[in-house]
Amino acid sequence: MELWELFSTFFIIGFVSFGGGYAMIPVIGSEVSQHGWMTTQQFTDVIAIAGMSPGPITINSAILVGYSTAGLAGSISSTLGILLPAIILVIVIATFFNKLNHYQVVQSMFYGLRPIVTSLILFAAISFAISNHMIALNFSWHSISLLLVFGLSLFSLLKLRWHPAYVIILSGLVGVVLYS
Repeated sequence: MELWELFSTFFIIGFVSFGGGYAMIPVIGSEVSQHGWMTTQQFTDVIAIAGMSPGPITINSAILVGYSTAGLAGSISSTLGILLPAIILVIVIATFFNKLNHYQVVQSMFYGLRPIVTSLILFAAISFAISNHMIALNFSWHSISLLLVFGLSLFSLLKLRWHPAYVIILSGLVGVVLYS
């Protein structure tokens, strides 16, 4: 039953979530919490690992959640669940996209979806910041240092245009120095 629950949950997530992996994180997090498969901290760790691993973050997340919940069979079940809707939808959309793309209503719909995708990604970032105690009313050394690492990482990515891999490695090394 647990395998079916993993499959069906991730299948539904795959059908109703738009905007790519980072936009799907809040939906996955909500389902993981609702089913009691992981704590918020465990899910945050899963997203960190999934984001640093090669491949799409959504599939990596499904694999890790499924494995944590029901072992290898769980990871296979959740991965199939998250992949099948994308395969089905891409085939259907590809069949009709060229015929419908020239209609103004279709172009407007895609244009209207852009802000919600951005807001879902921002929501995921804020949710993780809250769950990792980066956003808190008390300003301890720990929370200030987390905000500083965040700010410097963002600055390095946006202004200095460093490769994300360098920022990840450097942030990990800073974490070892500051939090060990």
